[in-house]
Amino acid sequence: MTSLPGTWALTMRTPIGSINATMTFTDKDGVLTGTAAGAAETVPLQNLRTVISPAGETVTWSQSITKPIRLNLDFEVLVTGDTMQGHSRAGRLPKSSVEGTRQAA
Repeated sequence: MTSLPGTWALTMRTPIGSINATMTFTDKDGVLTGTAAGAAETVPLQNLRTVISPAGETVTWSQSITKPIRLNLDFEVLVTGDTMQGHSRAGRLPKSSVEGTRQAA
């Protein structure tokens, strides 16, 4: 069973500065879905998957944004308790580090 559902504050450290987003993950009848809300838009998450291991829960997803520029982003994070750490990548651009914390319900 996934520990992911809830609202998360996410920070991506990119070459052009830090970008903040609010991630919302929902588990309904065993189907995991999510959205990412940034300063300019809210987008659905695609290909959302989790794998549970002794180290924690590895979560991957992709999302497409159009603001401030059009990008297709791929994420891979490790969730342990109420924190997540990992990276995102936009095409051939270098990986950006990602950190997140679960928000109180």
